[in-house]
Amino acid sequence: MDLHLAGKRVLVTGASRGIGLAIVRAFREEGAEVVAASRRSTPELEATGATFVAADLAAPDGPRRLIESVLAADPRLDVLVNNAGGGSIPDGALADPLEGAEDVWADTFALNLNAAVGTTRAALPALIAARGAVVNISSDSSRKPGAAPLPYATAKAALNAFSRGLAEKVAAQGVRVNVVTPSGTRTSLMEAADSYPAKVAQAMGVDRETFLAAVPAQIGMLTGTLIDPAEIARAVLLLASPTMPSAIGANWSVDAGSLKVA
Repeated sequence: MDLHLAGKRVLVTGASRGIGLAIVRAFREEGAEVVAASRRSTPELEATGATFVAADLAAPDGPRRLIESVLAADPRLDVLVNNAGGGSIPDGALADPLEGAEDVWADTFALNLNAAVGTTRAALPALIAARGAVVNISSDSSRKPGAAPLPYATAKAALNAFSRGLAEKVAAQGVRVNVVTPSGTRTSLMEAADSYPAKVAQAMGVDRETFLAAVPAQIGMLTGTLIDPAEIARAVLLLASPTMPSAIGANWSVDAGSLKVA
């Protein structure tokens, strides 16, 4: 199926690894021109042939500076994928969700909400000119806040609200805004020594791989396995494609059935 993405100019944030890297690869395979933004590049990202732009989107002026740099090189922008997110979990946060509240909440919101809002706002004139698309990457934590660090789940829930509200406001100008909501996805961030799963595993007294193997069943994923990032990327491609003009304000779950809603 031709998704009509060849030649489109796409910006992907949080692009150096995991879901972001998979999204870059998928757009490149469709013939899109991709600008990949993250704090630093990786050999895997360089191998995609995407244009790399270094950006710290958690900094207050990071989103604006990124878009200025991207549009200075070429004023076209057809698709924006806000994937940057995550963050570290401080010691003690598992027992007390308000541990280190000021720093943790501010840092988590900066990366998981403010980065997407700021980048989208800065890019919106170019996206309107292109009658383009925005795809925001959320998390099933936004709908199951008790199962994840509370600041992260709250920031992602706010991202969902922002996305739906913006979709209502800019659809008439030809810009489609949608969300993809993954559940547990096997990425290097998920497997990192300081990740949330690693800290939970340590608190439970089990090794990280044993814990990760049990995660899908524990959170209700019906496949029994963590999701391949390439699956998330395929959903992003469809929502970004001009062949899906009626996909507006949607939130597509790619969660192996973990969200138990009708």
